[in-house]
Amino acid sequence: MAKGEWGLPQWLERGVADLFPTGTEASDADQQLAARLAEAEKEGRPLRVKLGIDPTGSDIHLGHSILFRKLRAFQDAGHTAVLIIGDFTARIGDPTGKSATRVQLTAEQVEANARTYLQQLGQGQDPAHALLDFETPGRLEVRRNSEWLASLDLPKVIELLGISTVGQMLAKEDFANRYGSGTPISLHEFLYPLLQGYDSVAVQADLELGGTDQKFNVAMGRDLQRHFGQRTQFGMLLPILAGLDGVQKMSKSLGNTVGLAEDPLSMYSKLEKVPDAAVEEYLTLLTNLDLAALPENPRERQKAMAREVTRQRHGEAAAQQAQADAGKLVGGAKGSGAADAEVPEASLAEVNFPAKAFYLLSAVGICASSSEARRQIQGGGVKLDGEKLADPNQEFAAAAELEGKVLQLGKKTFRRLVAG
Repeated sequence: MAKGEWGLPQWLERGVADLFPTGTEASDADQQLAARLAEAEKEGRPLRVKLGIDPTGSDIHLGHSILFRKLRAFQDAGHTAVLIIGDFTARIGDPTGKSATRVQLTAEQVEANARTYLQQLGQGQDPAHALLDFETPGRLEVRRNSEWLASLDLPKVIELLGISTVGQMLAKEDFANRYGSGTPISLHEFLYPLLQGYDSVAVQADLELGGTDQKFNVAMGRDLQRHFGQRTQFGMLLPILAGLDGVQKMSKSLGNTVGLAEDPLSMYSKLEKVPDAAVEEYLTLLTNLDLAALPENPRERQKAMAREVTRQRHGEAAAQQAQADAGKLVGGAKGSGAADAEVPEASLAEVNFPAKAFYLLSAVGICASSSEARRQIQGGGVKLDGEKLADPNQEFAAAAELEGKVLQLGKKTFRRLVAG
């Protein structure tokens, strides 16, 4: 089996941006992950691979999925994925990437988000189409860090605080920027890296996965394991996925995401329009396709990526149908292909008629607000059964006038309007 720059199998190194530590002695299982893997195989024990998630929202998108895909690769190789639901740390909020103190969530909000996360990751689903394998015995531990963090007493908290210094905390880029600009830093935010690091102690992690923005937190886990006399974990960092614009990171607040729960047509249509410059990154991080075996034509590589990501989530038949329907809806003339395309439905039941076009778009959920709908229509981005809507104030008298027609926003979003 081919090895990469860190002496690891290609399936393991694919897409990895950083791995630490990487000592010079190839046989040192505390400095070389390849040696730790070989040692574990010889001893017949799986590695404990940690990934922590703070359920501060309710949706998981493809940007999040990069880490879960790598965690699944470890599962499929026989190792134990330790998925930590940060129900305690989420109430503090990770300060990474934040220019101000985060709003603290309630325990009830965090638990509700955690349930939706697990459902999207594949709990109760066939592992063949789930992001994680919840079914195979020994492959997954789901832990909540309130198990050990909620019971920490003051002496233990003081001990944790004594492991790090203010200088170390201010070396963290986000804290340094805020301190330099005079933006307040709450003391409880300094606790976050320590508590997240203590998770590694609690679960005795061999390896922790994280984004490239998480190196400080992952390294803190090593420091705490060393303090408490444990063998230290390795850190494996993966890139932050660019959003659909190909520039900024994928983020719901920026509106450039593809959600795991999106229907096949929406998922395929969005991915098929990813800028050429970002396609290789998407192929590397979101698929296992052999890049050398794909057509060199950029458009064909783009379509192959969109179809494969859709297939992973929805199956081969749904991916084929989504690809065919996207071609009909975007490539056809007025009304062409729309009648027989499988398009997600949007109900008109809650729309108050007569309804103006801008109100209709927001009422059926294709736009977030009426003002956004006005902008989209005025910008020429909205079609009804292939015909451009030009006037935001165009009025529709009744649901029957719209029944069965396809409402289209740009080249990525389609909804068939239904009365019920």
